[in-house]
Amino acid sequence: MAQAKIRLYLDQPLAAGQPLHLSQAQAQYLFAVMRLGLGDKLLVFNGQQGEWLAEVAEAAKRGGVLSPIAQTAPQQDPPDLWLLFAPIKKARTDFIVEKATELGAARIVPVQTDFTNSERIRQDRLQAHAVEAAEQCGGTFVPEVANLVPLSRLLDGWNPARRILWADESRLGVAATLADLAPGPWAVLVGPEGGFSAAERARLAALGFVTPVSLGPRILRADTAACAALTLWQAALGDWR
Repeated sequence: MAQAKIRLYLDQPLAAGQPLHLSQAQAQYLFAVMRLGLGDKLLVFNGQQGEWLAEVAEAAKRGGVLSPIAQTAPQQDPPDLWLLFAPIKKARTDFIVEKATELGAARIVPVQTDFTNSERIRQDRLQAHAVEAAEQCGGTFVPEVANLVPLSRLLDGWNPARRILWADESRLGVAATLADLAPGPWAVLVGPEGGFSAAERARLAALGFVTPVSLGPRILRADTAACAALTLWQAALGDWR
């Protein structure tokens, strides 16, 4: 390979010469799908030690070994920003997790609201989507995707030091101003396709650590709203400035 273009996440320590043992699925992807062979180069990362150039040291159908050569990029962690979102249809939920990873969410928390369409998720599958998104976008950090939790229970145990930016659909058309937001740990909250219930809205409005915000003059789909809210926060307080 003239240039390493493949990136692979490995949950293993990275150091020059440290053998990296591949699972059968990883070996299948690298050697059968991507057609790598002995001596070929690729980029690897583990979410903690930056990105490394590695070489294929052993290649087999059921496994293989990579050998890290040198670090190519330092570790870059995202801001302390969480995404709280109500799962929707499978493909659109996958989209939210992928885009939240690309946009720099540090943690992704699916929440069960009164009007949430999906009552369960495959946490392991969504976590795999986060890994794939990090591999594709050049990131060195993979956000944790938490298990589905009821919004009421989440708010019961919430640390008020982490403020919540609430995408409030009732503020449709109000100018979205985030200039006065204080830096620190934050979470973005986006509701389901049917919006929040009256009881949920009343509770959120009464919480001192919740800041409602408009997402513009048009009604956005839930997946679009998640991307828009993350983008607004990143532009105002995150690592896009």
